[in-house]
Order: sequence, then structure tokens, then C-alpha cells
Amino acid sequence: MLQAQPSTLSTLTKRQNTVLKNLTIAGYLEGTSFLLLLGIAMPLKYMLGIPEVVKYIGMVHGALFIAYILMLVVAASKIKMPFWAMPTGVLGSFLPFGPFTFDHLLKKSLRG
Repeated sequence: MLQAQPSTLSTLTKRQNTVLKNLTIAGYLEGTSFLLLLGIAMPLKYMLGIPEVVKYIGMVHGALFIAYILMLVVAASKIKMPFWAMPTGVLGSFLPFGPFTFDHLLKKSLRG
């Protein structure tokens, strides 16, 4: 009889799951702010001459980027992440939809 093997995500401690959840939230916020910057603020600046939107969304995105990188460092120290996770997470933060893809790949990898 086959028994289901427990996934790595379910074997993480409550604190590790919290850290992973915080990383996911930070990644989604950072990724969304980047998409807003590229998809809304930049066209408003260059097509309609409204540069103020870039200033404000850019500041928010900058703060969220720093928070995401800090959360990535914290997660790497608290959770046994694969070797590729840290550089991939940083690289993903520079690409549109990168944090979303990274989150999916990390959770898939942690599930085993």
C-alpha cells in the first residue's frame, strides 16, 4: 500500500512557514509594484507627460524592492533553501513577473 510522503512545506516549523509566507507577500507586492511602474507609470510619463506618477510609484517600488531582498536574505538563513534560490530570487526581482515565477519554483522545490 502506498502512503503519501509528507512534503517539505508541511515539515517546516511554524516559524519557517511564517518566514516563507512573508517572503511570498513581499515578492507579490514587489512584483506588482514593478508591473505598475512599467505598465502604468512609464506610459503616463512618456505618452501623456505626467512624470509625477513615476516618482511616487518608483519610491514605493524602491522600498518594496529593498524589503523583498531583505526578506529573501532572512528566508535563506531560516529555511534550508536550495543553492540556486538566492541568486534566482535576486535576478527575478529585476524581471517582470520574476518574483511570481521565483515563488512558484521555490515552493515547488521545497515540496520535493
